[in-house]
Formats: sequence, C-alpha cells, structure tokens
Amino acid sequence: MSRTNSSVKNLIVAFAGQVLGILISLVSRIIFLSFLNEEYLGLNGLFTNILTIFSLVELGIGPAMNFSLYKPLAERNISQIKSIMQLYKRAYTLIGCVIIILGLLVTPFYPIFMDKVPDIPYLTVIYWLFVLNTAISYFYSYKRALIICDEKRYIATVYRYVFYFICNTVQIFVLILTKNYIFYLVIQIIFTFTENLGVSRKANKMYPYLKEKKVEPISAKTTEEIRHNIGAMLLHKIGGMVVLSTDNLILSKFVGLVAVGFYSNYYLITDALNKVISQIFMSITASIGNLNALHTEKNTKKLEKTFDRIFFLNFWIYGFCTCCLWVLFNPFISLWLGERLLFDNFTVFVIVVNFYLYGMRKSALTFCEATGAFYYDRWKPIFESVINIVASIILAKKLGTAGVFLGTIISTLSTCIWVEPYILYKHIFQKSARKYAFHFILYTVLSLAACALTSFLVSCLTISNVLLSFICKCLLCLTIPNLLFLICFYKTEHFQFFIHLLYSIIERLFAKFKRSHI
Repeated sequence: MSRTNSSVKNLIVAFAGQVLGILISLVSRIIFLSFLNEEYLGLNGLFTNILTIFSLVELGIGPAMNFSLYKPLAERNISQIKSIMQLYKRAYTLIGCVIIILGLLVTPFYPIFMDKVPDIPYLTVIYWLFVLNTAISYFYSYKRALIICDEKRYIATVYRYVFYFICNTVQIFVLILTKNYIFYLVIQIIFTFTENLGVSRKANKMYPYLKEKKVEPISAKTTEEIRHNIGAMLLHKIGGMVVLSTDNLILSKFVGLVAVGFYSNYYLITDALNKVISQIFMSITASIGNLNALHTEKNTKKLEKTFDRIFFLNFWIYGFCTCCLWVLFNPFISLWLGERLLFDNFTVFVIVVNFYLYGMRKSALTFCEATGAFYYDRWKPIFESVINIVASIILAKKLGTAGVFLGTIISTLSTCIWVEPYILYKHIFQKSARKYAFHFILYTVLSLAACALTSFLVSCLTISNVLLSFICKCLLCLTIPNLLFLICFYKTEHFQFFIHLLYSIIERLFAKFKRSHI
C-alpha cells in the first residue's frame, strides 16, 4: 500500500505541475510568435535537437545509476548509496564539461543542418547559449535521481514546475520589453542552474549523509553492474536520439526551417500531452524498481498483474488522447495561432499515428527500465535508428513534412512495437507475449473505432460560430471515446481496480479534509 500511496502522491503533484506548465507554455508561444517570427521558432527547435544529440555523451548513465539505487534504497544501505552518488557526481560533472568541448568543436559546422542560413543576427551566440544551457543542466542535477528513486518524485516535480513557471513568466516579460531572443535564452540558463542548485540543497536536507566526506569505494560487483547497464543504455540513448531528435534536422535540411517552426507548434501539444501522461509511468517507476529489487516468484506474478493493469490504463489514456488530437488538432491551432500555421490532414494523421504508437509503448518501456530488462533488447535501437533515418530521408524527399514522420512510424512498427514486450515477457515474466499482442490489437481496433465514430459525429456539426463549434467538438471528444471504452470494459477486473483505487483516494482526501477542519 505504501508503494501505491507514493505513486499516487507523485502522480497528483505531477499532473498539477504539468497542467500549470502547459498553460504557461501556450501563453509563452503566443508571445514568442508575436514578437519574433517563425524562423526563430524553427531555430529554437533545430538547436534543441542538435544539443539533444550532444546528450549522447551521457551514455545512459542516468537510467543505469537509477537502477543500481533501487536495491540499496530498499535495504537502506547508506554506505552503498553514498558510493553510487559519488560516482554519479563525477560522471555528470564530466558530461557537462564534455558537452561544452563538443559545442566548441561543432560551432563551424552547425549551418550544414539548414537548407539555407537564416538572416538572424548573432546566430553563433544563440547556438552557444543553447550549448551552455545543456551543459549546465548536468551540474548539481545528480541528486535529483536519489529523490526520485526513493519514491519521492513529487518533491523534484514541485521544484521543476515552480522554476519552469517563473522562468516562462520572466521570459514573456523580457520578450515584451526587449523583443530580444538572446535575453530570452539567458533567462533560461539562469533558471536551469538555480533549479538544479535548489534540488541539490533539498536533497542534502533529506539525506544528510550526502554531505559526509567519508565515502567507501564502490564495490566491484556494483561497478560491473553499472557498466553492464550503461553499455545497454548507450544503445538505447542512440536509438532514442535518432528517432526523437533527428526529425527536426531532416525537416530543416530537406523541407526548410519554416517547416520546423510549423511543426514545433504541433510538437508543443503532443509533447505536453506525452509529458502529462508520462507522469503516470514515472510516478510508478521507482515503486516497480523497488518491488523488483526484492525479487521472489510472488513478486514476479505481482509485477505481471501490475503491468496488465498499467497497460490497460495506458490504452485508455492514449486511445482517448489520440481521438482528441485527430479531431481537434487543426481547429485548436487555428484558434490559438491562426490558419496560416496549419498542416494538411494527411500530415496531421501521420503525426497523430506517431503519437499513438509512441504512447502505447509506455508500459513496456517503464517496466523494462525499472526491472533492468533494457539490457536484453540493447541492439533494437540500432536497427530502429537506421530504418528511421533511411525511411525518413527517402520519404521526406517525396512527401515533404509527412514523409519524415511516416519514416518514424515504419521504424517503430518494424522494431519497437513488438521487441519491447517480447523482451519483457520472456526475461521478466518468463512467458509468451501472446496475451500482450492480443490486447494491443484489441486496444488499437477500439481506438480506431473511437476516432472514426467521433470524427463522423463532428462532421455532422453545422455551427457557424468558430468558438462554439470548437467547444462542441471538445464535448464530443470527451464523451464518445470514453463512453465506448466504458461499455466495452465496465465489468473487467482492470477497470474495477482503478475505480476502487479512485474511490480510496477520494476517501483519504476527504478524511484529511475533515481532520484539518475539526
């Protein structure tokens, strides 16, 4: 029950923070486009992706170290925790320094990622500010991992979103007053550093032993385990970087920087949704790792049962969100930023399918990371990366923007969508993944049915007022998919579990409210 309580607390705080973050991001984007043009927006996306490639020097150290912390935290082995954290500190300090050096070396070559160099002043200075922000993000940040692995992610989340909100607010005022992109980036660097420093000090208060000078050398067994996991995670980092970070690079090179700016608006929405939903999975990762660390046959069965429930929840959320995106994407962007920034329906369809496939992997990825199963599919990212780059470039030349994301869909279907659950079932649950395959197909068919039915009913609307029409579309999206899923799954064990969990959370919150007012 304590694991459930920790996960629920992490989730509630994360949701609140992410909603706040989305609202300020939407306002910030409006202000950004009001005072700077689409080329600046495209440049923002391009440099962000270039610096994501630099993050490869992290080598997957973060997830590997996190996995190594679960067992000592479960056993309260303070000596081993201190040893791992000392290694974490050295590694992240080195990574920050290496990124600065790489940034210097790549400076003469970043223009090759553009179809043509934009007429933006101080382009190299802007690039260097991105480098500096990425490098600084690694300094003082390693202690955040200990808080998260100790099932207290909500604390790190509070720091994350408080600083994010204040940073965006200050950036908005800076743009309004100065219209200067460089000042905008400097503010971001300042807040990146101060957030990490604040989290570091909080960790010192929570775990006073982190300030102790005497630290035992890390054991040979733990070192070997970390190396073993880093080797696997490096390949996953490469795959993730190629799939998630080269889209803008290919768009910029083969379609144009303005296309990157257009896509960044769609990406802002899908990324915000993914971040909100990801809070569910991140909130339970430490609890899964903690359960897996105390490995028994009973725990394995409990892990599988937990996975089935989480996969069901995964489907419901992503099936609903996919339906909303398909119906509301262009109407929302039209209301938010204007019709001049819209993609055609086919491009929107491809982006939405990409969102769904990426989202439906969340359950398997979370359990693989928490249980250390990522080692067994370490070669999958290499095949995924090669297929993604080749397919995206070929299709970008023929189909433009849609081709880039169609290439990503092809790489996902040919590798990730079946390899990840196969590995999880074979090495962790030690059984066939047929049950997973059946449920995945069932869930996908129902998601498609929800999209088709909602889209049909929306097409029947004949409301001339744009805002009123959008509100009606939202209501249909809120009702139809959830009603369809409810009819299909009302009597299932998974649905009943989440209903009872929701009731228990409400009861506990109501009890706390009553006690505080007595």
